[in-house]
Amino acid sequence: MSRKVARENAFKMIFEMAFQDEEASDIFAKFMELQEDKLDLDEEDEKYILAVLSGVKENLATIDEKIKLHLKDWSFERISKADLAILRLAIYEILYKDDIPTKVSINEAVEIAKSYSDDSSPSFVNGVLAEIIKEK
Repeated sequence: MSRKVARENAFKMIFEMAFQDEEASDIFAKFMELQEDKLDLDEEDEKYILAVLSGVKENLATIDEKIKLHLKDWSFERISKADLAILRLAIYEILYKDDIPTKVSINEAVEIAKSYSDDSSPSFVNGVLAEIIKEK
């Protein structure tokens, strides 16, 4: 599996975390169990996804604060759950994953927004992430 596909599945699991207060490993296990086409994850993909899920969960307050600080004319509560999951994933990678170039995290977040959110989401996601990297 490619990192792009692993990242997309991590996004889906982070989205699910917004509705269930469970351990990252439990969300991962349930997600994998429900996959009809059985994702073919290698060990590196599993490590990446579990690290992202755990990292987002552990750093959620910091990540959400970053989002709140960089919203322009928008309230945190109005962000769609899909956009919030995309932002949480990308911000986690930007702040805590030194092995992933910032540009890759932003580009992938925008691509996920194009696939899973509305037409205005890619520019919204890009704008929030651009402001966050200015302070990094």
